[in-house]
Amino acid sequence: MATTRQSGFAPAVSPPAATAVHTPDNEIIAGITSIPSQGDDMPAYHARPKHSEGPLPVVIVVQEIFGVHEHIRDICRRLALEGYLAVAPELYFREGDPNDFADISTLLSGLVAKVPDSQVLADLDHVASWASRNGGDAHRLMITGFCWGGRITWLYAAHNPQLKAAVAWYGKLVGDKTLNSPRHPVDIATDLNAPVLGLYGAQDTSISQESVETMRQALRAANAKAEIVVYPDAGHAFNADYRPSYHEESANDGWQRMLAWFAQYGGKK
Repeated sequence: MATTRQSGFAPAVSPPAATAVHTPDNEIIAGITSIPSQGDDMPAYHARPKHSEGPLPVVIVVQEIFGVHEHIRDICRRLALEGYLAVAPELYFREGDPNDFADISTLLSGLVAKVPDSQVLADLDHVASWASRNGGDAHRLMITGFCWGGRITWLYAAHNPQLKAAVAWYGKLVGDKTLNSPRHPVDIATDLNAPVLGLYGAQDTSISQESVETMRQALRAANAKAEIVVYPDAGHAFNADYRPSYHEESANDGWQRMLAWFAQYGGKK
């Protein structure tokens, strides 16, 4: 069973690059919790500012395929410094542990493909509920996700009518329909409940520019409140500062765009 008690990075992406960022936690409160969800106790990492008044705006942080490792935890800490309650649930905990896989291809086939979208979306609902009971403002609920989590972010924006804003980082937009993944972001463009910002890299070999344009057309046809930004020099996982794919200029711009998106649509005080 996967837990957020693991340290460092997943073996499939080790060793970490020298650019890996560690955000100091002296101004925040961070740790591990257990969130009741669908009859199970789901591990999650959470972070919040140490000094705050009243309920905090909430950002659910959805993991990459590698689980809630150090980079995802650091994303939570960065958001806490911006005044958010950030929560990253371990969404593979029932099916297995990303640390048991030494390469990406077997991780995808042996674990990721076994996780049903419907289960994930229900788990995220329980995360939102937990946040509202633990210092979060249910009326200021946002979500962001990376890679696998970017795709889930699009889906969750069509799932939860209480969501205020979403930012999807290089999440897959089209794909084969399976029992566990019956719909993809391009299929739910007409169903978005919240404004979505999509951040993509033109050099991404796993997400074609054709699929990005297909998504843009679907969003325009739906008159959806959404925007897709493509960084010309960035590839996949350009925000992953612990990997060689990191593209600092694009990552920094994307981070500022995300914060502005949350401030505009999420009701952050």
